[in-house]
Amino acid sequence: MTRSVAYTIIHETEYTPCGVPVSLAQHLLHLIPRKLPWQTRESGAISIEPDLARLEEGEDAFGNPVAWLSLDTPHDGLLVRAESHVTVIARELPKAEDSPPWESVRDSLRYHPKPRDADSLDALRYLYASPRVPRDAVLAEFAAAAFKPGVPLLVGAKALMDLIFKTFTFDAKATEVGTSVHEVLKRKRGVCQDFAHLMIAAVRSVGLPARYMSGYLLTNPPPGKPRMIGADASHAWVGVWCPKNGWVEYDPTNGIQPDLRHVTLGWGRDFQDVSPLRGVILGGLAQTPEVRVTVMPDSEKIPAKPVR
Repeated sequence: MTRSVAYTIIHETEYTPCGVPVSLAQHLLHLIPRKLPWQTRESGAISIEPDLARLEEGEDAFGNPVAWLSLDTPHDGLLVRAESHVTVIARELPKAEDSPPWESVRDSLRYHPKPRDADSLDALRYLYASPRVPRDAVLAEFAAAAFKPGVPLLVGAKALMDLIFKTFTFDAKATEVGTSVHEVLKRKRGVCQDFAHLMIAAVRSVGLPARYMSGYLLTNPPPGKPRMIGADASHAWVGVWCPKNGWVEYDPTNGIQPDLRHVTLGWGRDFQDVSPLRGVILGGLAQTPEVRVTVMPDSEKIPAKPVR
């Protein structure tokens, strides 16, 4: 029997009124989960308050669902709310020891004048440095602890995930959005975005493709306590490409390979490609938006009482 879990996901981003109206706002939204072989999307919708915005939906360069929000009417405060209903289906993990030696994959991706198949061409987009993920000798040296000579690629990828999980400390106050990968490597502290960027940078620095996975992770409340509405957060993990197996995922923050608890929004070269909400505004005051995320299995929903 196929194992699966159905979820309701609500992601709200709110800029509270500050007394100084914004005259123009343009935002790019990644808030609707992808449809995938292991993830069905029953519905996904974005609503805006005040209801003055133009919203155009489509796909970005990586095939992720995306929406472009435009507000050219003066407004004080903004609420962007996305509600999605998805079902995540269990995936069978490949046998890591059966994957090819990592050096052979690295060598196959080096330049040669022969035609490439579509899968390897796509993988090449995630091989090089990107705005938030450098490639250099320091990061290659860090990766070498996991990618030893002759090690199967997926064995090395898991070893690198385990290394980050065991030797780095989750600390929400240790880093900021712009903290570099090298600072994270030095401090050995950070959040899921930092650990995903570090693992991607290390993998790419030894010549292998890796991509940034953006989504959500089901978290469990303390025993005997109800699930808190709006208390969850976005999550990030890593996909590593193997010719035999395609993209295989790793969550270095939790030391696990993604399973029924991970909901995929999309992927890109790094966080910048799939940020849930980013853009520019003209007017208003400098603000940090309040973000509220709820990831709830449908099995936990309380049925509505019939109206008498």
